[in-house]
Amino acid sequence: NKIQGWPQAADIASDTGILMDADTGTVLFDKGGDQQRYPASITKIMTVLLALENCEMDEEVTFSHNAVYSIDYGSSSIARDEDEVLTVEECLYAIMLESANECANAIAEHISGSTEAFADLMNQRAAELGCTNTHFVNPSGLPNEEHYTSAHDMALITRAAVSHEEFRKISGTSRYVLRATNK
Repeated sequence: NKIQGWPQAADIASDTGILMDADTGTVLFDKGGDQQRYPASITKIMTVLLALENCEMDEEVTFSHNAVYSIDYGSSSIARDEDEVLTVEECLYAIMLESANECANAIAEHISGSTEAFADLMNQRAAELGCTNTHFVNPSGLPNEEHYTSAHDMALITRAAVSHEEFRKISGTSRYVLRATNK
């Protein structure tokens, strides 16, 4: 609504929001887009982006004790077990379709060795994308005062993610069945 000559958009109920053209990066609507907010599970868009940039879909991911048991009781998961093995592809479907926190942790450990090192990678990639109001501390978006982003930064991250055909395929899927695993 701040761009002269553009049609004025209806106000949105949320305190912040943004509409960005994914092809050009042009911001079409901005309401408080640079205000820091707690991102919750949209954090997983960055996790999936980094997996797509650093892994092959058929790589095997082994779930550690930490990946499985460090998530909050009752939080989103697909009930994986320690030493269970899924492919990167299966993990990404679980992350995007079921918001599986243990799968986000397992992907983080697979790529960086620990969720803490992966958070460093997340912050590095966010900076490369031009994010200025983002700081990640975990791959899932579980609550932490030091874990925040803005609508504008999430638009930049999402723009990078949707540039990957595999991201568009996974996020556009409504149902996915996992194969039997080693557990």
